[in-house]
Amino acid sequence: MEVTGIISGLIIGLIIGAVARLIIPGKQRIPIWLTIVVGVVAALVGTAIAGFAGYAITPGIDWWELITQLVLAVIGIYIVAGLYASRRSSRA
Repeated sequence: MEVTGIISGLIIGLIIGAVARLIIPGKQRIPIWLTIVVGVVAALVGTAIAGFAGYAITPGIDWWELITQLVLAVIGIYIVAGLYASRRSSRA
């Protein structure tokens, strides 16, 4: 992976994290930085999955790779929001 790939992965991760948070119904009580981290991790893992599955390099926009990243981000934010909420409620 080149530096441009890492930078584009970070940018796509920011966008994917925000979109995933909008897709999940209700309010997620997690900080924005945590949403960004989940989005970036989902983008990197989604790219790796697409590479292993053989659909990472296509002509034009890699729609299946983006969908994979988005699904991972939605799952990640859902899990992290649940863990973050339970962690905060146990402190009270």
